[in-house]
Amino acid sequence: NGAGKSTTIKMIVSLLRPDSGAISLDGISLADEPVAFKRLVGYCADEPLFYEKMTGREHLIFSADLYGIDESTRGQRIEELSKELLLVEELEKPINSYSHGMRQKLSVIAAMLHEPELLILDEPMVGLDPQASFNLKELLKRYAASGKIVFFSTHVLEVAQQLCTKLGIIDRGALLFDGTFEELRSLRAQEAANLEALFLQLTGEQQ
Repeated sequence: NGAGKSTTIKMIVSLLRPDSGAISLDGISLADEPVAFKRLVGYCADEPLFYEKMTGREHLIFSADLYGIDESTRGQRIEELSKELLLVEELEKPINSYSHGMRQKLSVIAAMLHEPELLILDEPMVGLDPQASFNLKELLKRYAASGKIVFFSTHVLEVAQQLCTKLGIIDRGALLFDGTFEELRSLRAQEAANLEALFLQLTGEQQ
């Protein structure tokens, strides 16, 4: 907590302005071409906010309209993703009746509707039931395998080790490591160690 995960993400999605440095994707600068950059990004916040009196479906249609998704594509994507994340029946209910887990699912679906080049999720597994969590992990694997970038933060290091092809470990605003799990394990000379043990060793040295 407080390492800078959400702050980093909020700078990438333009909710916070960086003090220094530059953010770009596929040669498109966030500072110079903010609208073009944002079209490439999908964002699922750690505490997603909604228009509470909308139904889930109305929110997704609203989100799709913001990205100019045509009605046919929109309907197909909503159907596919709501089935994948087990939210089909709840889409007709008002969002103010949703549990935290249901809100999380709705936020993920909205972030993925326009098939962004960069999908950003801040603690996406929090509040999900075991089946939905499994389905989301499988969905993210397929999405990354299709050539898209999936960038997410998590406290659950087992999930990071299982899913991520590249890891970044930050502590109090400093990037301590950036690379693959195998590179980290080789660096620490602990072939049998899991990510949790390596993380605790690496961050413990910074105390």
